[in-house]
Amino acid sequence: MNTRPDQPLRLGTRRSKLAMSQSGHVAEAVRAITGRPVELVEITTYGDVSRENLAQIGGTGVFVTALRDALVRGEVDFAVHSLKDLPTAQPDELVIAAMPKREDPRDALVARDGLTFEQLPDGARVGTGSPRRMAQLNAYARSLGKRIETVAIRGNVDTRIGFVRAGELDAVVLAAAGLNRIGRADEATDLLSVDNVLPAPGQGALAVECLASDADLISALGRLDDPHTRAAVTAERALLAALEAGCSAPVGALADLLVDGQIVNEMRLRGVVGTLDGSTLVQLSTTGPVPQSYDEAVALGRELADEMLAKGAAGLMGERSL
Repeated sequence: MNTRPDQPLRLGTRRSKLAMSQSGHVAEAVRAITGRPVELVEITTYGDVSRENLAQIGGTGVFVTALRDALVRGEVDFAVHSLKDLPTAQPDELVIAAMPKREDPRDALVARDGLTFEQLPDGARVGTGSPRRMAQLNAYARSLGKRIETVAIRGNVDTRIGFVRAGELDAVVLAAAGLNRIGRADEATDLLSVDNVLPAPGQGALAVECLASDADLISALGRLDDPHTRAAVTAERALLAALEAGCSAPVGALADLLVDGQIVNEMRLRGVVGTLDGSTLVQLSTTGPVPQSYDEAVALGRELADEMLAKGAAGLMGERSL
């Protein structure tokens, strides 16, 4: 890290409104910690320009590669990612220096006429680009005795909500954290309980990444790290990696802390994998002491993945295309 106090730190970010908002919050925090100016460097990723289906173009990693290349080339000093966009394998030359406190991990429904999911009519058209959401939304609808049609969509928040406003879809499903970060939480007509729809591993969390060789910057950014968030998402991502899912497979996971009074005493990890039509889900959970290290968090995720594989999860993993 260049130590001149007047030298701006360069933060690499995607250009979407959501990415800019997320990065802006981190930039403010880094300014406060370091006393240094922070400038946002906008980088266009392949995932931003391609209109193809995410599963076809390599999963959510397509949003990350250009940012990581800019880091390695020295064009930016650090980058902010939505953690659920990061592939589970971490490059040796880069390190996630901070995972700030997680936002709401739930999925949000934005439906016409203020409808909740349970109020959607039979045969409702629900838009999402996520196989994970499709599998669980179809299963949730089936549990309510009705059927929905999940429609594959891409685009930013405005584009997706626009399908509902234009009457093309009855509803779309988005991450609640994204709506919260751009000040549009009030547009959600329903927040989907994690008892019905588990989020993507790492959903609602951010990853602040820099060069593994930049000890000074790692130390500064480390002050933004939230240990409970890191333990939870590490367990979730270990589950995903152990299922060998890749980001495009229909895997949901959430680790939450169980609190007794004011004392956090255990962590519960829940995982789900299913067929896209929701007809078959393998859903399990495990509870244990709050992981005190990276290795303990990884072990929790792998343990649950092994149980899910033993219950038939592997047979569901082939459904990668929409």
